[in-house]
Amino acid sequence: MTEKYYLFVILALISEIIGTVSGFGSSILFVPIASLFFDFKTVLGITAVFHVFSNLSKIAIFRRGINKDIALKLGIPAVIFVIIGAWLTTFIPTKPLELFMNIALVILSLYLMYNFNKTIQQTDTNLYIGGVASGLLAGLLGTGGAIRGITLAAFQLPKDIFIATSALIDLGVDSSRAFVYVSNGYFKKEFLLLIPFLIGISILGSYLGKVILKYTSETAFRYIVLAIIILTSVFQTIKYFTT
Repeated sequence: MTEKYYLFVILALISEIIGTVSGFGSSILFVPIASLFFDFKTVLGITAVFHVFSNLSKIAIFRRGINKDIALKLGIPAVIFVIIGAWLTTFIPTKPLELFMNIALVILSLYLMYNFNKTIQQTDTNLYIGGVASGLLAGLLGTGGAIRGITLAAFQLPKDIFIATSALIDLGVDSSRAFVYVSNGYFKKEFLLLIPFLIGISILGSYLGKVILKYTSETAFRYIVLAIIILTSVFQTIKYFTT
């Protein structure tokens, strides 16, 4: 493995730990990190494959927190629309959409922080909308976890339920788009050597994240979710205008 890949593995582990602590997976951090080392389509492929292992690890570690009702109503629309989004990447430019998403996420996160004690009703309609939006953006941009994180944070779910349910939904989303990306050649044979490292990162990062969460209150957890969404969205917006 080259020095570039070693640095990538270290940063990927950090993103997995933070992604576990923030509750909605590492894609919101992993995608920007991977984009420093690989082209956009390769980033989509590696992200999808990595998150299959990442989500399996979180499901195993946080399995007692799974909410099947939320998982189905948010997850089924997400799986359907991630396939549509992944297919659309071969036809439409995604850069302008990425900018719009990042600005929208900052606004939504600030709104939820300002109205921290207000809860959005956990209705079927809100779950379906969150599933459609997160799935479509995951397919188009490689990350829909932030949209799902905003949706789950608005419901003020306990952290174990938040993480386990989000991981179960993400598993369906990432398995679907991984199939599309690999079929379209986004994950090249030369990157197969990364798979054992990605598996190890997903297990170790999820475990270390759970250890940290033992000492994190529910209130602090919600602030962490929103803060990480804001920081990464701002970073991506700055990167859009400077590259």
